[in-house]
Amino acid sequence: MTAGRKFPALDHFRLAAALMVIAIHTSPLASFSPEADFWLTRVLARLAVPFFIMVTGYFLSRDQWKNTGAFLKKTALLYAAAILLYLPLNLMNGGYPPLEWLRRILFSGSFYHLWYFPALLLGVVITKLLSRLGKGGALAVAALLYLIGLLGDSYYGAVSGLPFFHDFYEFIFSLFGYTRNGVFFAPLFLLLGSCCRSWKLKRPFTLFLCAFAGMSAEAFLLHGLSWQRHDSMYLLLPFCMAGLFSFLLSCNYGRSPSARRVSLLMYLLHPLCIVLVRGGAKFLHLEEVFIENSLGHFAAVCLLSAAVSLALSKIDFHTGAATSRAWREIDGVALCANAALLRQAARCPLMAVVKADAYGHGAKAVARILQKNGVRFFAVACLSEGVALRKAGIRGTILVLGYTAPDAAHILRRWRLTQTVTCLSYARELSARQCSLRVHLALDTGMHRLGVDCHDLSAIAQIYRLPHLKIKGVFSHLCAADGVSADEKSYTEMQLRNFYGAVEAMRQNGIDPGIMHIQASYGILSLPPQPCGLARAGIALYGLTSDSRPFQRCSSLKPVLTVRARVAAVRQLQTGERVGYGLAFTALRPTRLAVVAMGYADGLPRDFAAHGGEVLINGKRAPVVGLLCMDQLFADVTELGPVRDGDVATLIGQNQHERISAEEVASQCGMITNELVSRLGARLPAVKAPSKISSCAFKRLFIQ
Repeated sequence: MTAGRKFPALDHFRLAAALMVIAIHTSPLASFSPEADFWLTRVLARLAVPFFIMVTGYFLSRDQWKNTGAFLKKTALLYAAAILLYLPLNLMNGGYPPLEWLRRILFSGSFYHLWYFPALLLGVVITKLLSRLGKGGALAVAALLYLIGLLGDSYYGAVSGLPFFHDFYEFIFSLFGYTRNGVFFAPLFLLLGSCCRSWKLKRPFTLFLCAFAGMSAEAFLLHGLSWQRHDSMYLLLPFCMAGLFSFLLSCNYGRSPSARRVSLLMYLLHPLCIVLVRGGAKFLHLEEVFIENSLGHFAAVCLLSAAVSLALSKIDFHTGAATSRAWREIDGVALCANAALLRQAARCPLMAVVKADAYGHGAKAVARILQKNGVRFFAVACLSEGVALRKAGIRGTILVLGYTAPDAAHILRRWRLTQTVTCLSYARELSARQCSLRVHLALDTGMHRLGVDCHDLSAIAQIYRLPHLKIKGVFSHLCAADGVSADEKSYTEMQLRNFYGAVEAMRQNGIDPGIMHIQASYGILSLPPQPCGLARAGIALYGLTSDSRPFQRCSSLKPVLTVRARVAAVRQLQTGERVGYGLAFTALRPTRLAVVAMGYADGLPRDFAAHGGEVLINGKRAPVVGLLCMDQLFADVTELGPVRDGDVATLIGQNQHERISAEEVASQCGMITNELVSRLGARLPAVKAPSKISSCAFKRLFIQ
């Protein structure tokens, strides 16, 4: 079996692994066949925890274990929260003496499923130390530790009668309870997860099937011999996991943060759900269905665990922190509606332009929304923006519109990015790197910025003949599509003739140009639908115009962005008192000033007040005064009534019945809207805008 369709295989398998863990603790088939239940819970389900550990090793090894400290801190905090969560159940069961509490917390977990956390914490520390031995040496030591643990687990009956082994393992059991721990169990799987990054197994699924069949036979043999003290470690388990994990990697493409959250919550919460299901069944007198019937019990626990985990995963725990100072609100409903309108106007799929952090709107958040809404093409300005989208789990085509150094060709290939080819010499340099790259050819039809001269058919033909370049499309850019004068319209028509003329000449020479795209936002809004396969939607996608002129078409596009900040303090000034840097504002009457937590480091010009800048507080406009500080501005709220610390000021967007548009602010500052919004966001987190539930609403739009 080979990898087929690409999908977030690692994250999706987390959900299956969480269900396996629930099966271990509920024995779904015990009412029907003890042998079948043994195979399900003590063989198949034993793949779950090694998988979780391998995923950790896979990701930590990306940076040569440099982020181990941050991982340990995060995991320790999660473990501490889990300890507190299960403390009431521990106390209801009688609790433990102080030293036993300490032993359990440090080595074996305070509740039966929490052993995973101390094992992982200790295992990561040991594995980082082993990594200094090199890959081969580290694997050898970890394999030896695993074999030692194996003799204290499934093969315990073979050595328990030997004096040295008996005493040795009794000491281990006095600390850890089992050899399935951070010393003997976790390091090998952490390293296997790391090694699978570079291993290219030809038939990983075949390896998995063969090893798993052997492990099943091994398990029943050991079970029949009554050698198993526990049944978490098998001789063939590492081979199973190497094959399974390598196969999942061959299918893996993108990420599913929701699957990660839900699977983690299911692992943490399912023992509580077991208690709730048992208690509910007894209260409703349904013990026969949900307790005595093991499959019914398993199904009820799974459904309850999944429902609770899914509900909790939707809660945005970061919103309070994100909105404590200044922030951007992104209206996902408006973004989806804008995309639909533009797609309808262009009569072809959209390529969403998310360069410059999606014009200041937050590229990752915007791309996730659009991807869920069916958009499969994205455009960015540079390599780093494309890589960031891939790391955020964005699939489909990501076109890098700008220059990428040929030396970075391997990065383009690694992250499956599509590069723009701008001239023959650049194409030759990319080809010389001998990396198989997907590219789009840019044609210069009259803007004279980037692109091959559309009349230079010889250069175009040479580019298409170069090895290692897979040319998937051709495009150009209209530089006056927003113009209304006769000269601007004529120039746009000339560019269109040049573009389609070049494409037709390519076809006549036997060259397949691939997918074509020439319309950007104003091309979509000003021109009739073009015979192209894509339309690049940029500023219009966000419901904005570059200046104050309204759209000629799609007038119902809605702004997506709102910018807000907190009032940090309110100051009462007497007549003649002066404020801020350069003493730029003098109170000509008794004045109340609101100090708003947004400054020029957040994208506004320092002399915003001199341009007539205003903010909205309590639905009313308040003029900005003085010079902006790096992190604050002053707003005159004398006429606004009560204003208090912590109130919200709106700098762009709607507040009650009043609105300040991005176009208005840009015009005041002598900018186009594109320039203004692209300056925003370096310190402003993007959060979900409050909105009514609709068909366009999404599950947890933003991952901080």
